[in-house]
Order: sequence, then C-alpha cells, then structure tokens
Amino acid sequence: MRALYTAATGMKAQEYNVEVISNNVANMRTTGYKKQRADFQDLLYQNLRRMGTETSDAGTIVPTGIQIGTGVKLASTGRVMSQGSMENTGKELDIAIRGEGFFQIQLPDGTTGYTRDGSFERDQNGQLVTIDGYQLDPNITIPENTRDLTIAPTGKVQGVDEAGATVDLGQIQLARFVNKAGLEAIGDNLFLETDASGAPQTGNPNEDGYGSTQQFFLEMANVDAVTEIADLISAQRAYEMNSKVIQAADQMYSTTTQIR
Repeated sequence: MRALYTAATGMKAQEYNVEVISNNVANMRTTGYKKQRADFQDLLYQNLRRMGTETSDAGTIVPTGIQIGTGVKLASTGRVMSQGSMENTGKELDIAIRGEGFFQIQLPDGTTGYTRDGSFERDQNGQLVTIDGYQLDPNITIPENTRDLTIAPTGKVQGVDEAGATVDLGQIQLARFVNKAGLEAIGDNLFLETDASGAPQTGNPNEDGYGSTQQFFLEMANVDAVTEIADLISAQRAYEMNSKVIQAADQMYSTTTQIR
C-alpha cells in the first residue's frame, strides 16, 4: 500500500526537522551563531488521470485530473542570518558587529574563514587572535605596554603608549557576501566562501553599508527559545500524525488480506 511509504517519508522529514531544531537549541548561547531552518519539498506525483486531456470529440478536457503524491523530502537547511542580540561583556577585546559583515580569520591551511564571533584575545606576540589562536585578517598587533585600547565603530584600533601618546594599531576590515546564507559552516563559529555565497567584498566598518564594530560587546545567537519550542511541538505532532497514517494503512492492508 502506497500510503505506508508516503507516511514514512513524512516521519523521516520530521526527524530531520527535530535534528535542526535541536542544533538550534543546543547553540542558544553560542556567540554569533545563526539558526537553521528546515525547508521541505513534495516528491513526484503519479498521474492517474492527466489534466488537460480530451474527454470527447467536442474538445472537452479534464479540468483537474487525478494526481497521487508520494511524500515529502528535505530540500535545504538554510541559515537565518538576522542580527543576534548584543551582550555587554565589559572586556576590551570583545567586538560585536552591528549590521552587515563578517570578521576575516586566517586559518592554518592558508584559507580565509569568516565569523560573527568577536571574542578575541592577544597571543604571545601581541597579535589579535580568536580563542583557537587563529589570526584576524588584516593582522593587528598590540604592543605589550599599550593601555586604554579603543576600537571605534569604524574598526580603527588605537591605544596609549608608555609616553601617554595615542597610537594607531591597525584597522579592522569586514567582509560581506551577496548571498551570505550560501556560506558553508565548518564549526568553531566559522564559515567558508562557496560558489553559492559569491566572492567576499571587503571594506571598513560603518562605511558603504558595512556594519559597525562595537567594543565591549558580543553578538549572541539569533535563536528564539519560544519559537524553537513551538516548532518542536509542531514537528512532534506532524510525526505522530504520520505514524497514525502508517497504523491506519496497516490495518486497512490487514483487512484486505483477510477478505482475500
């Protein structure tokens, strides 16, 4: 009976849906995390009576026809790249992006990663790095005796040297993409460029549509707990309904077998 397999695809689709939701919930406190959403498409149809076919010599045609669907499939797990909430940490090397853009990170294999996680540290050479030790690109070095570090909304990094003079330490640049949802997530709060995302366009914060940098802040995940709970309940109910369809189809098949 076709209904058994059709309902099975529905149960499998909701399993994927719950997996996506569970990952969102698990990353509710992950800095710069962008939530995912499961999108579905219906499967192929069997035409038992095709619409538009002629039913008489007078040229009358079938207006709607008969199509039987074969279920559902997972089409994509697209990311929602909306702005997350800003949290004041009070730490001078914490930087949030308010608006468009990603920090550029030099990865060990020479490629460039992109992130919204601005929880930076200084390494043994005074260079600005991620919590995994990956350098910010362009590289910024903060001398040992520098104090009163200031990061402007434009990304300009300044400090005060031993003589009490203000010195420029570097310029943070941001990258943005035509299709930022097309970036490939590789874990560790990092994304990679893909053909779907397009090539990165770089520029200074707070200029030409790029977001501004906010010192002492971090961008939190854009996951809304209430929405995720509601989606989880909906997925659970859809799963239960598909399981009941399987039970009903099995009972109908059993009844038919007994009659035979």
